Amino acid sequence: MPVDLDARLDPTVAPPDRGDRQRPARDPRPALCLSGGGYRAMIFHVGALWRLNELAWLSRLGRVSSVSGGSITAGVLGLAWKDLAFERGVAKAFDEKVVRPLRTMAGTGVDVSAVLTGAALPFVSIADRVASAYEEHLFGKATLRDLPRDEDGPRFVVNATSVQTGALFRFSRPYVADYHVGRFLDPDVRLADAVAASSAFPPFLSPSEVDLKKLHYDRGSGDEAYAHFRARAVLTDGGVYDNLGLETAWKRHEMLLVSDGGGAMAADESPAHDWVRHVVRVLNLIDNQVRSLRKRTLVGAFEAGVRSGTYWGIRTNLADYPKPGPISVPHDRSLLLANEPTRLARMAEQTQEKLINWGYVVCDAAMMSHVLSPEETSAAPPPKLPYLRAGM
Repeated sequence: MPVDLDARLDPTVAPPDRGDRQRPARDPRPALCLSGGGYRAMIFHVGALWRLNELAWLSRLGRVSSVSGGSITAGVLGLAWKDLAFERGVAKAFDEKVVRPLRTMAGTGVDVSAVLTGAALPFVSIADRVASAYEEHLFGKATLRDLPRDEDGPRFVVNATSVQTGALFRFSRPYVADYHVGRFLDPDVRLADAVAASSAFPPFLSPSEVDLKKLHYDRGSGDEAYAHFRARAVLTDGGVYDNLGLETAWKRHEMLLVSDGGGAMAADESPAHDWVRHVVRVLNLIDNQVRSLRKRTLVGAFEAGVRSGTYWGIRTNLADYPKPGPISVPHDRSLLLANEPTRLARMAEQTQEKLINWGYVVCDAAMMSHVLSPEETSAAPPPKLPYLRAGM
């Protein structure tokens, strides 16, 4: 019977019996979870990272767990980590190494060209074209081995979903793994491929495949019933399994900081009946259900004292926080940003700046309300919009 590499999400369920083995203490360092949501989420998370960096909390992270659009942001942050030039906990090169590359990516349309090229050329998949775009604009030839070692920074975990087993498939520097199939150690996997798998949103950008034959299988991991799955992994968007990127942080960390740039499904009195639009609608229903369940469990854990930390979302009403901060953002205005489509389509510069501003402001309110001590709050630099000209 395999042991899941990540604990089940429900905090009321006892962990499986480990015999005489004691459950290891949770890491006291916070874990940051970055949701999916295409370029909208990718850029919204930039604003959140911006404020976390100012508060000197970026340098405290023990893990960054991401899915889909959040994995693009996480991949850039992880690859740049060694060059961020931290001074007193604040990265001085954050704008140069993180913000600028991601804004350049947001100004580059990927999904339509990938679909058209992937459909037209033999032996080239749509996911391959997305990975090529990530390689060209963000990651080059970098692999998972270029992410920080555990002793040098947080553990970056890029999550996809296995179409074969239905389990979460995680990419990290030490290993890639599906708990049914097992772990593959020290993986020489391109970072662009990992992020492309994590953001392979169905039905158009999915599936993505990873060759496992060349990787070093960790003998004894996984279940022998799945031994024949160890040749290749067929993957789809990480948000299909967990759109908050929460699961891989849940077992190991006491404090969870969750940034949610995902969309919301609008009601539709007369949904389309043609199979393409109907499939998209059903996929949105599934995404909405997964997100709602994860968020409900997370908030319940905060309220019950099972976990510490905070949640902020692109659809959050700033007025709901006990300490909403000095920058006022009417809810109807922030909802306009939340309704940006879940795409990898070119995003206007002003929209980027507004999304970064909103991620910054709502992250500040969440941290001030639920995480920072009174001493930290009084010592924190006052919030100011990253892009004053854009406003909200």
